[in-house]
Amino acid sequence: MAAMRQVVAVIKPFKLEACLRALASAGVENVTHSEARGYGRQKDHLRDYRNDRFAVAFLPRMRVEFAVAPDDLKRAVDAVLQACRTGRQGDGKIWVLDARTPG
Repeated sequence: MAAMRQVVAVIKPFKLEACLRALASAGVENVTHSEARGYGRQKDHLRDYRNDRFAVAFLPRMRVEFAVAPDDLKRAVDAVLQACRTGRQGDGKIWVLDARTPG
């Protein structure tokens, strides 16, 4: 059996339901998601906070994770891209990692 791939996607919160529907349609099972906060190129979100001019206002995001077989990887990643892309800055990121199983 080929090594599985772990996909981690950080997306905008309002795109979560569309992402989960797209993954289900692509045949992806066993998806987990959690709340996350972060920032990227959104430099306009810098805020003054307790006299720290460089403090950053972290933006709300959702972290979606799942594992797929290599043959299903492109279909799953394309499903996330199509469901979550708005065309605006800050749509998110997708990482593909080698998944390891204990044993």
